[in-house]
Amino acid sequence: MSSDTTSLDAAPASGEVPARHRFGYAALALLLAGIVLGAGIGLVVPRFRTPADDSVEAGFLRDMSTHHAQAVEMAMEAHADSITPAIVTLSADIATTQQAQIGYMQAWLRDWDLSPTGGEQPMAWMPDAAGSVVDGLMPGMATPEQLASLRKATGKDLDVQFLTLIRAHHLGGIHMAQEAEDLSDNKDVDWLADSMVTAQQGEIQLIDDLLKQAQAG
Repeated sequence: MSSDTTSLDAAPASGEVPARHRFGYAALALLLAGIVLGAGIGLVVPRFRTPADDSVEAGFLRDMSTHHAQAVEMAMEAHADSITPAIVTLSADIATTQQAQIGYMQAWLRDWDLSPTGGEQPMAWMPDAAGSVVDGLMPGMATPEQLASLRKATGKDLDVQFLTLIRAHHLGGIHMAQEAEDLSDNKDVDWLADSMVTAQQGEIQLIDDLLKQAQAG
């Protein structure tokens, strides 16, 4: 029986690459291209996604860490000295929540290889923030004199001072968080800012009720 001259194993014409080899070379070329592209993405994307030192994200996290630290301080004063159970509970919730959020913010700054404090003025990350900072204090923050008065207060006076100060503090913090959420394109920062707005708006409703009770008492 004669051999089949159309066999796939037949020798190719001089200089011609077999079809199966051409497929193999094409697959190899695509694989190498994928490796190079993947390496390029690995180098570029982390830098693209990591906020810079002068970014909205870095400025917000630094400023809000400072803002939160004062809220924690005031809440601990009320928690230690108030004799009103609802205020003791509220102050504990505020201190616990905001201290945990400080932990998030400081951890992210470390992950981004950024200092927890920056060289820019407070609120520099927020456009049109002129006038928002008064005597170095961000929106809603208590003055040194107000903090000194809170530390000395007792009874009804303590409750009224704390609720008044923390209400203003929450309003300032909400404004900052809303601005950060609008300006940032980092999903983690957006999530945290939104959490702050939701929690503090809810607490303001409770604060208003407690303040009415304290002032009427």
